Amino acid sequence: MRSRARARRNCNADCAAGFGLLVVSLVVAVAIWAGPIRLAARIAEVDTSPYWLTEQRPPLPTRSGRAAGAADVAIVGGGVTGCACALTLAEAGKRVRLFEAREIAGGASGRNGGFALRGGAPAYDLARRNLGAEPARALWQLTERYLDRLEELAGDAFRRTGSLRLAADPDERAELEAECEALREDGFAVAWREVLPEPLAGRFHGALFHPGDGSLQPARWVRRLAARAAEAGAELLEHEHVGSLDELEAGAVVLATDGYTDGLAPELEAAIKPTRGQVVVTEPLERRLFPCPHYARHGYDYWQQTPDGRLVAGGLRDEAPDHEYTSDETTTSLIQKALERFVAELLGDEPEITHRWAGLFGTTADRLPLVGPVPGREGVWVSAGYSGHGNVLGLACGELLGRAILGNPVPELELFEPARLLGR
Repeated sequence: MRSRARARRNCNADCAAGFGLLVVSLVVAVAIWAGPIRLAARIAEVDTSPYWLTEQRPPLPTRSGRAAGAADVAIVGGGVTGCACALTLAEAGKRVRLFEAREIAGGASGRNGGFALRGGAPAYDLARRNLGAEPARALWQLTERYLDRLEELAGDAFRRTGSLRLAADPDERAELEAECEALREDGFAVAWREVLPEPLAGRFHGALFHPGDGSLQPARWVRRLAARAAEAGAELLEHEHVGSLDELEAGAVVLATDGYTDGLAPELEAAIKPTRGQVVVTEPLERRLFPCPHYARHGYDYWQQTPDGRLVAGGLRDEAPDHEYTSDETTTSLIQKALERFVAELLGDEPEITHRWAGLFGTTADRLPLVGPVPGREGVWVSAGYSGHGNVLGLACGELLGRAILGNPVPELELFEPARLLGR
């Protein structure tokens, strides 16, 4: 009898212990699942419209209804490239019809981080090595000229602040030092920053300051550019999706879609990889910490502070590179969580996130855009694939492509010849 009683007591103890472990496991499981659920709820509560596009805009100059008859040139894409090309052609007297599936600047031009930088995606010393000294110098000079052009056209949508490229580790510092030396050798203005202010000190290993760069409110800028094109006579059709080139009545067609190729020319889809960039914007901060655009880790981290004090931070797509090469324009919990963590670490605080969004840009194998006639398609031209550097290059290439369509010699576009990646 005593042995049976002991057995029952042992059984009860074991059951109690087992039940306790079960409860603990359930609590842990709930805690593990609650984190993503809370994050998903927090993401759902935040405005997913790009912050730049929420600014009220004046109405575009419009005509009543679509004009009858064919256009001289049809442009697909109402971003900086399409609007710049439309302005150039309309000022030359061409009948231009531009199609934008959403609103003007609704694609990459209104969904980026608002950086206006000289050069291209590769660092200058790498561009010299891969392209040759003269083509690299010519590309950097072209973008410096178009930063001046941007300043001339954009008004208060552009601030000439310079930009700061930071070294996240000793290896990146060595890369920045090599680029600095190459830029100085070729006569470009650049400054090395060894001593960094808070909150950069101790986190980064020096920086390059590019004095001619600047900060954009990109949607405001492109809307102004579009208004200029409309005033010059271009017909701008918003919320007009083009599903096939056969739909377009025009003597020539321009594909100014960057990463949004959308099946219009399959060969472009093979050459231009859509790449998703995600961004967050905070409430206004109490202090002004970042007077110019900042970027580090080869552009995987980038941020700037708006005139009203908000922090705009983007990037971190290397957290999930296979998933960020996509045409899906939705935010993801993984990257959004990483961006929130980055902001908190950078500021030492967790400000409220007021906006978060995603956008697409086009990346090419050599990280240079495709600009010019599409091989094998008579009358079809392209300007796309800026590899994350479209704010300045998009303006340059849009204007230059317009001149080429008008029959003018444009030697600047030889570097971007589409046939190099599409074949002849």
